[in-house]
Amino acid sequence: MFDKRLFDYLLEQAEKYPLEKAFGRKVNGQWTYLSSRDMLLLANRAALGLLRLGLRPGDKVATAVYQTTPEWVALDYAMLQIGVINIPMYPTISSREYEYILNESETKYCIVGDGDLLQKVITAKEKLPGLQEVFTFEPQPGARAWTSFLAPAVSDFSELQTYRAQIKPDDLATIIYTSGTTGNPKGVMLSHRNIVYNVETVRAMAPIVAGDRVLSFLPVSHVYERVATYLYTFAGASVSYTNTENLGGEEGDLRAIQPHFFTCVPRLLEKVYDKIYNKGLELKGPKRWLFFWALNLTDDWEFDKQYSGWKAIQWKIADKLIFSKWREALGGSIRGMTTGASACPVKILRSFNAAGIPVREVYGLSEVAPGLSINGFGPGEALLGTVGPALDGVTLRIEEGPDFRPGEGEILAKSPGLMLGYYKKPEQTAEMIRVIDGERWLATGDVGTFVEGQGGRKFLKITDRKKELLKTSGGKYVAPTPIESMLKEHHLVEQAMVVGENMKFVSALIVPSEQGLRDWCQKHQIEWTTLAEMIRNPKVLRRYEMLLERVNPNFSKVDQLKKFALLAEPWEPVKADGSEAELTPTLKMKRRVILEKCRKEIEEMYQ
Repeated sequence: MFDKRLFDYLLEQAEKYPLEKAFGRKVNGQWTYLSSRDMLLLANRAALGLLRLGLRPGDKVATAVYQTTPEWVALDYAMLQIGVINIPMYPTISSREYEYILNESETKYCIVGDGDLLQKVITAKEKLPGLQEVFTFEPQPGARAWTSFLAPAVSDFSELQTYRAQIKPDDLATIIYTSGTTGNPKGVMLSHRNIVYNVETVRAMAPIVAGDRVLSFLPVSHVYERVATYLYTFAGASVSYTNTENLGGEEGDLRAIQPHFFTCVPRLLEKVYDKIYNKGLELKGPKRWLFFWALNLTDDWEFDKQYSGWKAIQWKIADKLIFSKWREALGGSIRGMTTGASACPVKILRSFNAAGIPVREVYGLSEVAPGLSINGFGPGEALLGTVGPALDGVTLRIEEGPDFRPGEGEILAKSPGLMLGYYKKPEQTAEMIRVIDGERWLATGDVGTFVEGQGGRKFLKITDRKKELLKTSGGKYVAPTPIESMLKEHHLVEQAMVVGENMKFVSALIVPSEQGLRDWCQKHQIEWTTLAEMIRNPKVLRRYEMLLERVNPNFSKVDQLKKFALLAEPWEPVKADGSEAELTPTLKMKRRVILEKCRKEIEEMYQ
């Protein structure tokens, strides 16, 4: 079962159901596309070119791009069909981290996109005698473009069939270095079968049909979007590659492409929600009242809930006058999207789904390529506040213990997607993979519990990260994630982190939403100066005290926030001054870094 190799998807699309607009991007402001057969030809030219460079099965080639392009996809399929291992690297990491990954993986060539990537890799190359050459996807001074090693389009490609035939489903397909919240990144080794399992299992649930339009803007250095790309090829969808900066507005790519489906992360949904909310604040009179009346309706929304009578009429009015505009802003054709990589606030999920924009939260890790559970798009397949039931073929169990609340524990997972191991790290592999009754289980490091849905179906609810549980000086354990998630639901909060390890009580570091706070100050006739000054304003501080008073009753006494500190500088995945970033490339908080940088503010809260 799941016996395909990843490159089989491209071969099948080109041969059985070729698309004229298979993979596209903007060039000089105009959308241009490769057909299925164009993509296969480009992949074959690249594969033959890599062989001419002297590469053979098992050799490593690294890539780093800020924005995915059809050319990157072609190069990936090229490597897959000759057994060369693609190592996609995050574009936002430092030159030191590039040096670590390229050295450990023994990469022979590296191909980078635009921006500062060439310079960062060239800097790393000085200490890497094994890295033979750095190429670029776009022409840049100081390096050859990748087109320089492409074989001519009229070449004899029969040689490639010999390499394809030698590749087995359980062979290593790629090494993906995790972004990691602590320490050096680890190389997750995934086979063709690991990824094919995910592609074909999720494909059966995704609302995508052949010919659909898909928008892709997340980095393919993350396994989440990488696997989605294979799924789109398998499904015969037309993929348009862009970036988050070009999505919105009248001339944005959402309106231009009118996608049926895309993947995203919670941070994007939060930003879209904030824009919608702030536009509502700008309205006057009856329009403003109507906007917030419709928004308040969503507080009552649940999956599969049916309305009748006057309530159903209210929903129809809200949909026609308010929610239809939300859908139009996203292109007007959305049938579904998934969000993963971190927890998504329930209020955000409820609002989008209530507005007729189907968003489903999914859960997984790079180590399982990556899916473990997903909220489906059919009746009874989704439950708010959870990450869905286990995927077909996945078994989940909760390992309870004294450190957890009753019914909660570390999530263990058995899956056909479970990695081969960490590259050159047998000890760390043994820590993550436990053998139980002769079977390999992944210790996810996440804490969760099961919630019963319709028909007794078990839905997984993530309650925290095992390593992120706080222990107060009173010996009580506190799960920060649910508290942080509820804080971030408010339009005045951009980012939040709960602190309190070995302290008498827990507190919160809060980065205000600058736009949200500006609007609040304007409404209350408070003159705006700078965010750094406003977070010291007594009226502003009182407003955030009120927010804590609203959030605290949702949690037990030991979990309730006693103090907070407002911060003027947002946490970022890359710092212009070269210092260590507070977020990973997948926007997870590096709690250790934040604790170090905010030591003064934390000490003041506990004086």
